[in-house]
Amino acid sequence: MVVSKTTKRLYLIPVLSKALDILELLQQHGEPMSLEEVHRRTKVSKTTVYRVLKTFAHRGYLTHASDGLYRVASRPRKLRFGFAGQSADMPFSVAVTESLKEAAAAAGIDLYILDNNYDVATAIHNAEEFIYSRVDLVIEFQVEHEAAPIIADKVAAAGIPMIAIDIPHPHATFFGVDNYRVGYIAGETLAHHALAHWGGKVDWVLGLDLAEAGALVQSRITGAFEGVRSLLSALPPEAFVRIDGRGMRDKSYKATVEFLARHPKDKGVLIAAATDTSALGALDAVKELKRDKQVVIVGQDCIPEAIAEMRRSRSSLIGSVSHEVSTYGSRLIHLSLALLNGQTVPPYNYVEHRIVTRDSLTQA
Repeated sequence: MVVSKTTKRLYLIPVLSKALDILELLQQHGEPMSLEEVHRRTKVSKTTVYRVLKTFAHRGYLTHASDGLYRVASRPRKLRFGFAGQSADMPFSVAVTESLKEAAAAAGIDLYILDNNYDVATAIHNAEEFIYSRVDLVIEFQVEHEAAPIIADKVAAAGIPMIAIDIPHPHATFFGVDNYRVGYIAGETLAHHALAHWGGKVDWVLGLDLAEAGALVQSRITGAFEGVRSLLSALPPEAFVRIDGRGMRDKSYKATVEFLARHPKDKGVLIAAATDTSALGALDAVKELKRDKQVVIVGQDCIPEAIAEMRRSRSSLIGSVSHEVSTYGSRLIHLSLALLNGQTVPPYNYVEHRIVTRDSLTQA
């Protein structure tokens, strides 16, 4: 038989055809199958079989049992995660949201996003909304440690797994930075500056704290103080002062203005801020009082405004600890799927961090 040159071409996607062969094999077989058996029956490469099975399991078409066997799900559907962001007014929270949205879309997961608005009542109401909507998993990002057990209890009672970002919640898997360690590196950065530019002469070390977030997040300031002490061991205990800045710009500005106004003649002031938003509030106060040469600040989060400020040659904001927020989304999705698949995960899951300074920005 001679095939006509006008015969229409079949526009097939080879990898999709292989994926459907695997799915159809499992449907026809009717019993759970191992990766090895699927590979043997389809003759598809083991690497491709592994990735196809994982993808179908993530999308709900297959289930993956603890014995390693795959079976067709009775009702394949997309997973739906509830994410409560800290506040749409907080740049770091916005960055976390964007990273998570991108990762969820790539994994084929529906993401139901609500804003906690930096408010206890709103955060509790949002948790109740996730429960009412029957989401498969909750990712919680809210700052009030007093609200944490209330939210956690409601979600746990509904039988929904939960991941808590930065602020520990009972029953939840923790995801975030090692708060003490990121504080310590900030303190070291401040002390190095004092040694290099002020001959180690420091009058005050001010910690702009985040008291309502609880002891773990407050360890950012504890770590910062220890980082300073590691290099400036002669500083007396009374030189270290903690003030609650709530992680917010306006409150941190007011607290810093009041502190500097009480000490107009002191020339060496190191400020460790729990967040970059708080650090920028302190910077506003320093500029207003024209204390730029007497005060230096290190923040946390590396938000864009802080990075832009650090590029200024005479800025008092000399550094910020990056929490590598761009990695949050993919890691949160991976952790969520592990929990839903019944895998054992660590109770505390720490992200990477690194110090960013004017020098490192120039060298980049």
